[in-house]
Amino acid sequence: MRKRQMFGSILILALILSGCMPDVSAPSADLRETRIVTDVYGRQVEIPEKVETVAVIGSAARILTYAGCAEKLVGVTDMDKQNISAMPYSVVNAEHFATLPSVGSGGSNDIPYIEELVTLAPDVIIGLKDENTIRNVTDKTGIPTIGIYPQGVFDESFYSALELIGQVMGTEEHSSKVINYIKECQADLERRTSDIPDEEKPIVYAGAVSFRGPHGIEGTHANYPPFTAIHAKNVVDETGEKGAFIVDLEKITVWDPDIIFLNPVNMNLVNEHYKKNKAFYQSLKAVKNGQIYTQISYNYNSTNMEIAIANAYYAGKVIYPERFADVDPIRKADEIFAIMLGQPFYEKLAADGMRFGKITIGE
Repeated sequence: MRKRQMFGSILILALILSGCMPDVSAPSADLRETRIVTDVYGRQVEIPEKVETVAVIGSAARILTYAGCAEKLVGVTDMDKQNISAMPYSVVNAEHFATLPSVGSGGSNDIPYIEELVTLAPDVIIGLKDENTIRNVTDKTGIPTIGIYPQGVFDESFYSALELIGQVMGTEEHSSKVINYIKECQADLERRTSDIPDEEKPIVYAGAVSFRGPHGIEGTHANYPPFTAIHAKNVVDETGEKGAFIVDLEKITVWDPDIIFLNPVNMNLVNEHYKKNKAFYQSLKAVKNGQIYTQISYNYNSTNMEIAIANAYYAGKVIYPERFADVDPIRKADEIFAIMLGQPFYEKLAADGMRFGKITIGE
């Protein structure tokens, strides 16, 4: 026994002198494994090799849903928890989001909750925010924070955001599937409409557009993405404005568009205005001919890309019926929702008053 103990002691001493003793205080190799990703602002961000948990600031939870990794979220914003159809991603994730702590207020004036983020300690934070906010959150939490900033429905920045999240979260295959599908929709809309001469296109107008709050018929949008995707002749583009703005009602009378699209959610404002200004509406060609249709509002806590794409198909069906004869807009919408949200969603939108169809102003 003494010989065995002596041999063991000699062996341990030899290992110590040779430097071969394991360092039990050192972290495991897995914990030291990291990689570098580059965010939208060109920042080199070091993140774990395998990301298991993520928190979001701004409206990034929507993009994570598209990328197929919402189940890895451990912290979301107050806005994400609203569970309203105006933000479909908040509905399809409602059960999961209800169990999570809030790490930001969300909305246009989003305030990240730094203490909550530090306490939660996710592997990474992803933010759809400006660069200064992203850097500030990184500095204050010490947690790798990645900035994304998708700027349009069919914009490369949207594809890049999906690709980056897939890379970070390990859902590259799902993200690629979504990107390829959206690009197929973009190409399909282009093929159907790009060769139509301008003189053969009806003049269209989008009104009751919501931006920084609800608006009546005067709320409109230049370079309206669903119209741009189908090369529609949007009369307000001639103003040189960019994005959403308020137009003078007299201008609408002068333009006298062939087809008017209105946001059904804001029809209360349109109808209230109609009661006091019937002559204005009754003078419009589109009203006389019953050419008033819906466009579902798609901007709420940033852009619901899936609704915008579905809108493009519905507008195409209305404006160029012969070019979209084979398209059922409702079926197409649910196809889009299933790919991007993981389930059909049109029935929920319709139940909440956001449906495709004709509108009779004043009813």
